[in-house]
Amino acid sequence: MPAVLVHGVPETPAVWDPVRSLLSRDDVVTVQLPGFGCPQPDGFGATKEEYVAWLVGELERLASQGPIDLVGHDWGGGFVVRVVSTRPDLVRSWVTDAIGLGHDEFEWHEFAKIWQTPGAGEDFFAEQLAQSSEERAGVFELMGVPHDHAVAIAGAIDQTMVDCILDLYRSAIDVGKEWAPDFHDIPAPGLALDPTDDPFVAAYKVAATAEKAGAGVAPLPGLGHWWMLQDPGKGAGVLEEFWGSLS
Repeated sequence: MPAVLVHGVPETPAVWDPVRSLLSRDDVVTVQLPGFGCPQPDGFGATKEEYVAWLVGELERLASQGPIDLVGHDWGGGFVVRVVSTRPDLVRSWVTDAIGLGHDEFEWHEFAKIWQTPGAGEDFFAEQLAQSSEERAGVFELMGVPHDHAVAIAGAIDQTMVDCILDLYRSAIDVGKEWAPDFHDIPAPGLALDPTDDPFVAAYKVAATAEKAGAGVAPLPGLGHWWMLQDPGKGAGVLEEFWGSLS
């Protein structure tokens, strides 16, 4: 019965290491999005639907090990929203901190709007890649990421990842309107994580969208977007409490 953890942008599976080390279960799997710290496969266009299809394939492969407890952060959480909307049969349970992507009024944050703009997105990341990892890490530290983790995240960003980020965000300008109609009454038990200091998700979307999907809500007071790095003990505890509640 594996727990499958899906990272987001601009990250690699290493973002889950602190939480994973504190989980009592020994069946935790961290998958790696194509192009994020690994090659982008030939013919893979890095659109949101291609990433969802890729994740479905990974879950189908892992399903032989038993029912899956699926957990996603950031875009990984967005892919969770879509997977449980279209293939709820693949999971025993699901957790996301990006449930707003299933709300028809979802609006992207300002960074995303830059990345979705041809030219501006390329210029943004060209400036980022021209800096050292230490310099880039400062942005993540301002959002609560501990220094060593901030440097690791910044250091993993390369041109392959940048190209995938731009293609992904440009495929998802209207993601809420496109995904919301299917995201309701999900039969598998779900949990929406709500870090109160996350600047990228509107709080009202968490409650409203969770209710629509039939999911619970777990507030994470005082934590931000990278809650799993700020307080891995809290994150691991919330996950294990949810899994323990499943019959």
